Amino acid sequence: MAFSKDEVNAFYAALKKSNPNPETELNHSNPYTLLVAVVLSAQATDKGVNKATEALFKIADTPEKMVKLGEEKLSDHIKTIGLYKGKAKNVIALSKLLIAKHGGKVPENREALEELPGVGRKSANVVLNVCFGHKTIAVDTHIFRVANRTGLAPGKDVREVEDGLMAVTPDKYLLNAHHWLILHGRYTCVARLPKCPVCVVRDLCRFEDKTVPPPVKPVKTSGKLISRAKR
Repeated sequence: MAFSKDEVNAFYAALKKSNPNPETELNHSNPYTLLVAVVLSAQATDKGVNKATEALFKIADTPEKMVKLGEEKLSDHIKTIGLYKGKAKNVIALSKLLIAKHGGKVPENREALEELPGVGRKSANVVLNVCFGHKTIAVDTHIFRVANRTGLAPGKDVREVEDGLMAVTPDKYLLNAHHWLILHGRYTCVARLPKCPVCVVRDLCRFEDKTVPPPVKPVKTSGKLISRAKR
């Protein structure tokens, strides 16, 4: 059964209450470093990307500096990240294109962003949302799972889920919806064993196989059995 408008409002209100000011977990200092971090984050964790870019962004936080650093040295910085060789090639290529076509600036335009090597719709949505305040939703594996599992906006592919979320999400929540949903999927509505007992939208969620708290095991003390809950 589809969510009603009141249920959708309650869903986002609960997420907002638990995290009033959500932010991306990718470390960055400007639109360019966020763009690079997003490209590096494909099939990698934000934690892993942040570890690799900590030193990198101290010496290469603009397209010009990145091109000067070069693909080989960039690869050395990001070799702990999966697919790092291809990503290094894309980062250098997109940096050159930013210099050649956009004066070294990250464009506030979806089409221009998606022309950059290694940048697809999801990555463009992140940059537009975080750097320029556009009301976009970047659907990754976490958001795809949350949207389908909860029943908020089910879909067969990421674009269908994105369109569904854009359609049902109230305007007042659109700016931060991406962050709330991804963080909820990353830390609560996890893939293998969702943390339903502590979920703030548990009562609204349509997931039938909700997990339950582990049983309280009795503990023997002074010849008597007492539950751990009473200790």
